[in-house]
Amino acid sequence: MAQVKNKQVILNDYVSGFPKETDMNIVESTITLKLPEGSNEPLGGYGVAKVLESGHPDYKKGDLVWGVTKWEEYSLVPSAQILFKIENTDVPLSYYTGILGMPGMTAYSGIFEVGSLKKGENVFVSAASGAVGQLVGQFAKLSGCYVVGSAGTKEKVDLLKNKFGFDGGFNYKEEPDLNEALKRHFLEGIDVYFENVGGKTLDAVLLNMRIHGRIPVCGMISQYNLSQPEGVTNLTSLIYKRIRMQGFVVADFYHLYPKFLEFVLPLIREGKIEYVEDIAEGLENGPAALVGLFSGLNVGKQVLVVARE
Repeated sequence: MAQVKNKQVILNDYVSGFPKETDMNIVESTITLKLPEGSNEPLGGYGVAKVLESGHPDYKKGDLVWGVTKWEEYSLVPSAQILFKIENTDVPLSYYTGILGMPGMTAYSGIFEVGSLKKGENVFVSAASGAVGQLVGQFAKLSGCYVVGSAGTKEKVDLLKNKFGFDGGFNYKEEPDLNEALKRHFLEGIDVYFENVGGKTLDAVLLNMRIHGRIPVCGMISQYNLSQPEGVTNLTSLIYKRIRMQGFVVADFYHLYPKFLEFVLPLIREGKIEYVEDIAEGLENGPAALVGLFSGLNVGKQVLVVARE
């Protein structure tokens, strides 16, 4: 089989604290386009790829797929790993790393399955301009809810209100008191909080939840790289207000993917939903794009284009 040059992004060592570009290295190796042996271990992540060779009966040469691949130009994927075949190509293929992929499924399963969203409820979304948050807010608006989101720049807050159709939004970095900011936007409290950040935001939200509110916990990005995570002091609100707070992993809901496509594809085709991508070109720009995620430099879904046809 053909042997080709393969550019990869590889971690130099174990990362402690926030990642830096110097923690990652761009290397060139060779790879034989034949199963089963691979090369060193580059970073992993969700991507879109074309099948060049397959030893699996469900995939053939030329198929387009999305799923977990690696940060390299060519990847060898184990047969046991789940990949989703791409059947609908009338939308941008990059959407399968976002609205039609893991982030879209996360938003859909989190707000509807875990959050048990009902028409007319009050919804708060943190990290609301991100890959998942922007969809959560729009799904909630399409369901007839009042929606407010928080983000880290004026530009992102403007996107929430002017592009994604949120009822309101605020820059959490400019709010000296998050509790007061939430009270300003939710006079009657919050029914569903879609949790993406944790820490001080979660602490303030707990004070503003309504009785029998729900908190689907998608992520806590403010806490991941801290040597000492922040404490949450208002957990007694879970008891007094009978709040259901539930973490979830999107993989538990992948069986709903066909149902999700039936829901979201018409919305995309009819222009009823917006999706913003922040596209970086070239594998060599991958480390900078990854580091930028943790300081909020990206606007929308961060996409890295490794190769174009």
